[in-house]
Amino acid sequence: MARKRKKGTKCSPQPLMIHPAAAGIDIGATEIYVAVPADRDETPIRCFQTFTQDLNALAEWLQRCGIDTVAMESTGVYWIPLFQILEARGVQVCLVNAHHAKNVPGRKTDVSDCQWLQYLHSVGLLRASFRPAQAICAVRTLLRHREGLVQMASGHVQHMQKALDQMNLQIHHVLSDITGVTGLAIIEAILAGERDPHVLAKLRDWRVRASEETVAKSLVGDYRREHLFTLRQSVVAYRQCQQLIAECDQEIHRGLETLPSRVDVLEAPLPPTKSTAGKRKGGEPDYDLRTQHYRILGVDLTRVPGISSLIIHTVLAEVGPDFTKFRSASAFASWLGLCPDNDISGGKVLWAGTRKVNNRAAKAFRLAAYTLHHSHSVLGDYYRRMRAKLGAPQAITATAHKLARIAYHLITTGQAFDESVFARDEERYKKRTEVRLKAQARVLGFQLVPAEN
Repeated sequence: MARKRKKGTKCSPQPLMIHPAAAGIDIGATEIYVAVPADRDETPIRCFQTFTQDLNALAEWLQRCGIDTVAMESTGVYWIPLFQILEARGVQVCLVNAHHAKNVPGRKTDVSDCQWLQYLHSVGLLRASFRPAQAICAVRTLLRHREGLVQMASGHVQHMQKALDQMNLQIHHVLSDITGVTGLAIIEAILAGERDPHVLAKLRDWRVRASEETVAKSLVGDYRREHLFTLRQSVVAYRQCQQLIAECDQEIHRGLETLPSRVDVLEAPLPPTKSTAGKRKGGEPDYDLRTQHYRILGVDLTRVPGISSLIIHTVLAEVGPDFTKFRSASAFASWLGLCPDNDISGGKVLWAGTRKVNNRAAKAFRLAAYTLHHSHSVLGDYYRRMRAKLGAPQAITATAHKLARIAYHLITTGQAFDESVFARDEERYKKRTEVRLKAQARVLGFQLVPAEN
């Protein structure tokens, strides 16, 4: 029997304050709304502009109020200047995902948003998003800028191909790469005024598989002035992008040189690899990227099938060399969005699948998993088995999940990759397959007999 509450008493439980000196900040492009506890200032909610002087005034006001931690949403790139100012002043910043701090429906204003963030943070209901160290953030910014330059360069290559198509020059269909040695040499000769296809075909490199006759045949077309003009500008723009990419690579190299070393490459040099994963490919910078990663991470991840230097470069720039910030490999895979995320209510599974995340490191692992389709390794067998069982998209996710866990284990333990560890799993899989086939043959009235060696 429930006890009756006495008259005149009120039941208003107060939540436990985890962070009593917490503030909430709503970030905007031109205005920033800040809320502090009501007992810290006569005006606990203030609005500041986004100029640098106003951001410094905001930080000074928070320090006068005795605020030691703030919560803000990661809105675009508008949070970065304020984050850096507060971090430099010793204020702990909790950068949260906007989906984790949704306001009460029907009360969507900037004032209510900052109050809601302040309340959630004060009672400990917000979890900070992962952010690597400042040195890694600098390399990440440069690498993302480099990706933009590569996309711009690819756009100019498409403009070059369009101009060639309009002149009915089929050289870009004969050569595998129009921006290679042969392609650029022929285009430069065309822009210099050469029109004889046989003379242009003699610029063919010996490594080109197409014959000189085929190359000459593809260079017969209608050379119009307007198309030559667009071709010239596209080539100039492409070369300019390549120069900017080279400068960006040098700046990234200087950033990597500042990172601490886990292995002395002079005492423990990196052994040469026979696989193509460790060799320099198109799109990689001029310096030895594999040695830099080995020095910083302490292990050679290119020994893992499917993982190349560019894959490691992306993961290092997004996560950093310290993977211990994730409590386990499962937590790391969850942050990448590569593990199942179940939605269960009332004992019933409403939804099961991977979360939709825009994570560059996860995309890198997915790309590495996709390259295992023709690999003769144990991981290649695993990908093909998952592809036959689940289909290509889910097989890529499952294999990327395994690659992420392998990378986490190697980096945190410092152990070298040993493919023989997977031999036991492969042996168990073969035994299960043998038992299943024997059972199917028994049902059909047959008996399996081992083949003679």
